[in-house]
Amino acid sequence: MLVAQITDTHILAAGKLYHAPRAAIPPSDPGWSHIDTAACLSRAIDELNARSPRPDVIVVTGDLTDHGGLEEYANLRAILDAARMPVYVIPGNHDARDALRATFADKGYFPAEGFLHYAVDGYPLRIVALDTHIPGSHDGELCAERLAWLDRTLAMAPAKPTLVMMHHPPFPTAIEHMDRHALLDPAAFAEMVRRHPQIERILCGHLHRTIDHRFAGTIAGTCPSTAHQLVLDTNPGAPAEFCFEPPGYQLHLWRDGVGLVSHTAVFGDWPGPYPFRAPPR
Repeated sequence: MLVAQITDTHILAAGKLYHAPRAAIPPSDPGWSHIDTAACLSRAIDELNARSPRPDVIVVTGDLTDHGGLEEYANLRAILDAARMPVYVIPGNHDARDALRATFADKGYFPAEGFLHYAVDGYPLRIVALDTHIPGSHDGELCAERLAWLDRTLAMAPAKPTLVMMHHPPFPTAIEHMDRHALLDPAAFAEMVRRHPQIERILCGHLHRTIDHRFAGTIAGTCPSTAHQLVLDTNPGAPAEFCFEPPGYQLHLWRDGVGLVSHTAVFGDWPGPYPFRAPPR
């Protein structure tokens, strides 16, 4: 089974551009005063549709829109509907639970009320989706109610290899300004994860970078954004900055007898491929 992960798409209403703070743009680079996040996501879907083998599913790990507006979700849905495989989404701190639920209600995987948790069965890998959203906050939370749901859901299939998807990573990343808006009480989540060894990997967003961490007996990792990336600066007190490193995605490949292998790829037009050696004459 091949699972594609994209994240932090930050879609706005159709025709709108994501604007960087004016003071952040050097006069020599006026072209980067905005980001067409919708075009970036469209490119991501085109790339995944064209892959061989094509992913079985796409998971999108939060910050789907920038402000959580219905027009933004309509634009997001129009782009994702071009995918030639099922797409599963969860909210991030930039999202709005009710608008997201309404936009994807026909897909049938969101509950009719409450947190946007669900499980996807019927594949070699089980996918368990968690809602870490706190309205009005950039922090994330897995409260007692959410952890109890997770415990019950994982207990239903203890022998099934499982991916858990959530927006906020449950570990410190050393990017200080993002660690100030992290998952609250990750220790309670870690205790839960240790009780369920079938969890192969925890797929996260939020950081706009690829970061991996050994966590509670498994691996937790973040995925690059389909648009802009965060500057990799682990100095204490480093400013909150973004950059235009290549946008990317991850592929999580499950094979019986092998396990899970994860790859990070970037979007772009590159020379090649070329053989390592010239063919014999």
